[in-house]
Amino acid sequence: MKTYIKFLTFIFIKSLVYVSLILLSLIFILNILTELEFFKNIQVNSYFPIYIALLNSPALLFEMFPFVFLLTTQVFFLNLFNNDQIQIFKYSGLKNSKILLILSTVSFLAGIFIITFFYNFSSNLKNFYLEEKTKFTLDGKYLAVITNNGLWIKDVVENKINIINASKIDKNFLVDVFITEFNEEFEVIKNIISNKVDIKNNNWSIYDANVYEKDGNITKIDNLELYSNFDYQKIQSLFSNLSSLSIIELFSLRNNYKSLNYSTTEVDIQIQKIISYPLYFVLMTILASIIMFNTKKFKNVTLKLAIGLFISVVIYYMNNFFLIMGNTEKIPIFISIWVPLITLLLLNSIAILKINEK
Repeated sequence: MKTYIKFLTFIFIKSLVYVSLILLSLIFILNILTELEFFKNIQVNSYFPIYIALLNSPALLFEMFPFVFLLTTQVFFLNLFNNDQIQIFKYSGLKNSKILLILSTVSFLAGIFIITFFYNFSSNLKNFYLEEKTKFTLDGKYLAVITNNGLWIKDVVENKINIINASKIDKNFLVDVFITEFNEEFEVIKNIISNKVDIKNNNWSIYDANVYEKDGNITKIDNLELYSNFDYQKIQSLFSNLSSLSIIELFSLRNNYKSLNYSTTEVDIQIQKIISYPLYFVLMTILASIIMFNTKKFKNVTLKLAIGLFISVVIYYMNNFFLIMGNTEKIPIFISIWVPLITLLLLNSIAILKINEK
């Protein structure tokens, strides 16, 4: 590897670590404030809010990495400009396009590393964070999970424990439902079998229910009412925090969703979003390089950074808009993820044509 490539790579990685640590620190401080507000009326050890804020911070940093790369590139060029090193490279025959190629390659490789190692690390911490905080937000008596055997719900109502299994979800209906009712000693009281249960609110309507009593009697009821702490909206919200799942777990969850006839839209968006990140990082690196080459003569460093931050905000809201449209299935998933990146690619391609003249 040539010396100048090693030098530029080292400066870029150093800038990436520097910017990442600064943003991680800011995220951590904001997290502590949020957790202190949450636990102000809850008796916990004084260190606990700090502890769970630390668990949550890496996952939030991962979401900000596209803008970390933009700021990293700006810091990288500020170092070169301040020491007039960019002019030395130019006099040595190193074109701006070559520098851009080196930075893009490093950004892509860093992106592969981030989604392979950092994302899985941060998702594990996020999962642990949710488990710890759930102890203070939900009653541990309630639980809902999706496995390859369908939807499983543990529900406690009036000192009775209901274990519910459904093979599929069809809109606001559970399909092929088996409900076992236990007492507090986990002795079976009765079993309920139904092909269709309406869960649009907390008062479930069990259609054509077959009730198997403990004494062996079987009762058929056309419309049996059952109160539950869960409804359709609550069940949906339980599986919305996908940032706590590793890439392998996301694919596993997707297969479970498909077997349950549950919408895979959010999971597909999360998977494609992660896969697209290396390209996203490269595009943000190129964009920041274009900004810095075109503002090279600006003496005000704050102005240069402000331009980058302003463009970051615009890109964030554009991406967020497309993600919302994709999650609500107003547009196809491919468009929601890749059209903003393709648009950014086209804009970069136009601006990069005269990059060597800067």
